[in-house]
Amino acid sequence: MRSQGGTVDPHQHRPALARRLRIPGGRDGHRMLLVAFIDKTGTGLWATALPLYFTQVTAMTLAQVGLLIGLSGAIGIAGAPLAGRLADRFPVTRILICAQLLRAAALLALLTTHDFTLLLLYSAIGALPDRASNVLTKLYAARVAGPRRVRYQAFNRTVSNLGWAVGGLGAAAALALATTTAYQTLLIANALSYAVIAALTLRCAEPPSPSRIATGSTTSPAAPATPTPPTKPSSPWRDRPFLLFTATEAVLYLDDAILQVGMPLWIVHATDAPLGLAPLLLVLNSLLVVLFQVPLARFGATPTAARTLLTPLACLFLTGCLAMAASAAGDRWTAVAALTTAAVALTFAEMIHATASWELSVALAPTVAQGAYLGVHGLAASTQRSAGPLLVTAVIAAGPLAWPLLGAGFAATCLAQRRLVRRRLPHPPLSVPPVTVSEHQ
Repeated sequence: MRSQGGTVDPHQHRPALARRLRIPGGRDGHRMLLVAFIDKTGTGLWATALPLYFTQVTAMTLAQVGLLIGLSGAIGIAGAPLAGRLADRFPVTRILICAQLLRAAALLALLTTHDFTLLLLYSAIGALPDRASNVLTKLYAARVAGPRRVRYQAFNRTVSNLGWAVGGLGAAAALALATTTAYQTLLIANALSYAVIAALTLRCAEPPSPSRIATGSTTSPAAPATPTPPTKPSSPWRDRPFLLFTATEAVLYLDDAILQVGMPLWIVHATDAPLGLAPLLLVLNSLLVVLFQVPLARFGATPTAARTLLTPLACLFLTGCLAMAASAAGDRWTAVAALTTAAVALTFAEMIHATASWELSVALAPTVAQGAYLGVHGLAASTQRSAGPLLVTAVIAAGPLAWPLLGAGFAATCLAQRRLVRRRLPHPPLSVPPVTVSEHQ
């Protein structure tokens, strides 16, 4: 079936459910969403079992486990900019396949030894492609979904949360056995999930790359991208405003550390709330993301709209942190109400920041160096993973008065980022043209 203009109608290749949900990206975009679901399901299986495997199976001490996780995470930070740099020179799908296979190989290598040095080496090797995969999937979305990249990324985040939930349930069932075989089964299942998504990615067509078009290394028939203003450097490392933008992003990603690490510890050490509230609030977080991430995406569909979101984002961060402080000042039910308020506010902050961040990071990047820029932007999330828990635990140790100060810091960062990006968005957004079915054939 062809449209009146003679091109293949992309809607004929979209499943009925995808048409009803208006999922952008065509068949390959939908396949990559399945990749995200399987990826996070496998990761959900293994994430909870990882520290238990090292302590129960390899007989590490708690100090060794902390050192291994910390060092491998720090080394993995380099995976984001490295992947972005490579994606400007080679097909992103092929790099993603290599990253997935390397993740599987590094994970399976853990089964071969109990030596701490080798386990640290294999964990560090696995951390590099793990961080790289996040950047590569975001870059694929920017290229395959074009101007609708924010909506596509919202669907990606929704299915990822569903995958985490499914994997977490599977892990809970297996960990109830608390045997070496159970831990090893979860590890192998995660490695197999990486092999499966590598096979699925192999079936995805390569979307047009503006950087490779510009250098003449591809013959894709895609239309040329919007010309890049000459004021934007081609290297993110020489682009001071973009580096400052990335630094502010590292601060705004701290909501993850608060929800995942800070809130459970705060409940235990500073409030009268029941201990069982912590997992319930994490379930609430996942449920809210599944329900609202896609609807919220329409509020950040352009760079200007994404910039506008930074003001309500500041209010949400401040509300969440004030509620955290209030939870330590009342009785049991006051603490429950305050912590629930904090979880809701910080979850909506998480979703709004994700929406604004996806759009602004791509819009601020020159099309000729899109991969390199997104790779550097990926440092923000990677850095937060390593430094975030340390900062949050320091806030907890400082007591209730530290939370309002942290909230004020979040609000100031949001307003600083709003001012920073205003000067960089004077022209229409730099987006990869929408990919039609004919461009994949």
